[in-house]
Amino acid sequence: MPNSVPVVATRSVSAPAVVATPSSQAPLSDLNLAARQRMLSQRVVMQTLLAASGDKPQLAAACKTFQLFCDSEAQLLATLSHYDEASARQLRAVYEGPQGIGVTIETFMDRMRRTLEAIERGGQVQPLLSDIVGSTDEVLEALNKATSTFDAIAKAKSERLFKELGTIVSDIHTIAREAKIVSFNAQVIAARAGNHGREFAVVANVLSGISTEIDGLTKKALHLADRKQHA
Repeated sequence: MPNSVPVVATRSVSAPAVVATPSSQAPLSDLNLAARQRMLSQRVVMQTLLAASGDKPQLAAACKTFQLFCDSEAQLLATLSHYDEASARQLRAVYEGPQGIGVTIETFMDRMRRTLEAIERGGQVQPLLSDIVGSTDEVLEALNKATSTFDAIAKAKSERLFKELGTIVSDIHTIAREAKIVSFNAQVIAARAGNHGREFAVVANVLSGISTEIDGLTKKALHLADRKQHA
């Protein structure tokens, strides 16, 4: 039975197609997905070269790898709707236009599809293989650029989140410090009130203990956030 070569339609970044992720596997992050594309591109080229030399099992393997590459690329393009406007604009600038990497990747996919079809039919494949091998560096450069862009976006997002977290924890720390001051003042008033302020002193002591605990936890959270951001 002949292998099924994926039929790849040309996709625009502005109109992505959503590709379902198998429920049995945890979805990869966009950054990891982009990084995996580089490995898949090299794997499918190697498998295709072996298939062209008459290794039929490698043809099936190449078709499977190529399908995974196509699906992953469509999934990456579909993520644009999940990004903020600035990040989406950054990705479009990388993918779209005559100099965008989208053209390079789509050309690679089209060449690969035609090559696998030619191998399956037993047709002339050497010119197609030469085009694929000759464009390997260009394809890798394009995929590296995609990976770098997703990496930069992920880092920027992480920095914003840690900055927001630091602000929130700092606010909590300020409130805890103010609560300690209130608790101290309450203890002073309770001491002056003597027996009449005994119950009030208990409450003040509890408030002091809570505020101290919150203060310690916020310091730990700030320390961890700072360590994570530097890491």
